Amino acid sequence: MAYNESHNDAAAKDKAIDDWLPVTASRKAKWWYSTFHNVTAMVGAGVLSLPYAMAQLGWGPGIAILVLSWMITLYTLWQMVEMHEMVPGKRFDRYHELGQHVFGDKLGLWIVVPQQLVVQVGTNIVYMVTGGKSLKKFHDVVCPNCKDIRLTFFIMIFASVQMVLAHLPNLNSISAMSLAAAVMSLSYSTIAWAATLHKGVQPDVDYSYKASTRTGAFFGFITALGDIAFAYAGHNVALEIQATIPSSPEKPSKKPMWRGALLAYLVVAFCYFPVAWIGYWCYGNSVDDNILISLQKPSWLIAAANMFVVVHVIGSYQIYAIAVFDLLETALVKKLHFSPSFMLRFVTRTVYVGLTMFVGICIPFFGGLLSFFGGFAFAPTTYFLPCIMWLSIYKPKRFGLSWTANWVCIVFGVLLMILSPIGALRHIILTAKDYEFFS
Repeated sequence: MAYNESHNDAAAKDKAIDDWLPVTASRKAKWWYSTFHNVTAMVGAGVLSLPYAMAQLGWGPGIAILVLSWMITLYTLWQMVEMHEMVPGKRFDRYHELGQHVFGDKLGLWIVVPQQLVVQVGTNIVYMVTGGKSLKKFHDVVCPNCKDIRLTFFIMIFASVQMVLAHLPNLNSISAMSLAAAVMSLSYSTIAWAATLHKGVQPDVDYSYKASTRTGAFFGFITALGDIAFAYAGHNVALEIQATIPSSPEKPSKKPMWRGALLAYLVVAFCYFPVAWIGYWCYGNSVDDNILISLQKPSWLIAAANMFVVVHVIGSYQIYAIAVFDLLETALVKKLHFSPSFMLRFVTRTVYVGLTMFVGICIPFFGGLLSFFGGFAFAPTTYFLPCIMWLSIYKPKRFGLSWTANWVCIVFGVLLMILSPIGALRHIILTAKDYEFFS
């Protein structure tokens, strides 16, 4: 009898903690929430560098890899949506809970959490710098004759917005912010391709590889592979997004989640493909690594696009950060037995935003480093971890369709994981002389 009471107490306590944690607190999300959360998480400002990646890949491989990555990641997203409730009566609300179910409690944590943290914290630091840089560009375009302000201060301005938003308690409370961010990503992608199309194909356009040597072309090729792989990295928060959708045995959450995710993927295709292909078609291999730089004029449009990037990155930062907050708060409350309180949350989140800001200010070239480290974490979490989990749980028939599809994804993902850091490392070595701390 006593055991039952203590067991019930423990269950009640766990439920109280779950109702407090940011991912599981509110399960009232509509299906379209998952659309804009997924769009916000996936479409980064990296879309503006897709024409440059195309220029390093060339027409055939460029189109093939963009579309293939789109299909593979859509398939692995579907797997994660399906696996969220594969055990009746239980929901895997976080990526690592799924990992623990498949690989065991200890190993699952060690496989998933470090990779997830690299992706989420890394993305947050990059977004600090991106937000600051876009604010600076906006300032420089609007007021070309003003006194030059250092990037550091713009990152601080951006971080101060994050400091406030970080205290929104859970994923559903940032849905308005996320919707604005998704609309913005659609807007600046459209500006990028529409303005390029309006300019038309440049008179001296050249579609050959930019690098003069074979080695240069090869390294350019594998760097571009990495850039495209990171363009599809929204899976790190997919289960966390699905956790906010209500579920019952009659109406499992996978239906609304999948509907939302599919729509999100159509939006992603609409953002990525025109920008990559029209940008490359008009500028050929002389395209800049940010298509907005190639455009230059009209300046009001470039200023607007930069402001849109800022708003989008504000929303994106929060989606990735809330998953980190969830991890930190779970550890503090369940492992270190702090009591769930406003103060605990306030301190944890403020410190986290402060740390990402500090790293962003110290190392403004962090984006270059992320493609190196990220290669080890982005590719697995998005391209092949879901497939490995799927194979080990559902054990499909050898050489059947499902088995083959999964192995194709795994091989593709592992190749990406090995090749893209090599390209990124060479890129870091070549550009290291221009790196400045505290720029």
